[in-house]
Amino acid sequence: MKKIPQIGCACEKPSSHYTEYRSSELGIDHTNGRYAEVTIQQCKLCQRIWIHYFVEFESFSKSGRWYKGIVSKKDRPNITPENAVEYLEGLEWYVYGGSYFESTGTIGQGKVNVDL
Repeated sequence: MKKIPQIGCACEKPSSHYTEYRSSELGIDHTNGRYAEVTIQQCKLCQRIWIHYFVEFESFSKSGRWYKGIVSKKDRPNITPENAVEYLEGLEWYVYGGSYFESTGTIGQGKVNVDL
């Protein structure tokens, strides 16, 4: 499990807004037909890097869900859309939310629920 210290930055709060980050597309995870959007985000305040994973199944209402977790500079080059879920599951904590959870965000750990 990757230990990630919380430093009290706004980016750690589940309610942080996308405008607090610089974002770049990493790609689409096609695993199990998810077509999940995977992006890299960097907090404008503390400069930490996050992996953001968003999946939604259009034929099912309230299926949208997202996860984001901090990525070390050392690990960043090894993250791909296809291994992003595994990376998130290996973190000590991550932030998640979406219509599937009826939540704007909360802190979690362990297995992520990205399949139907």
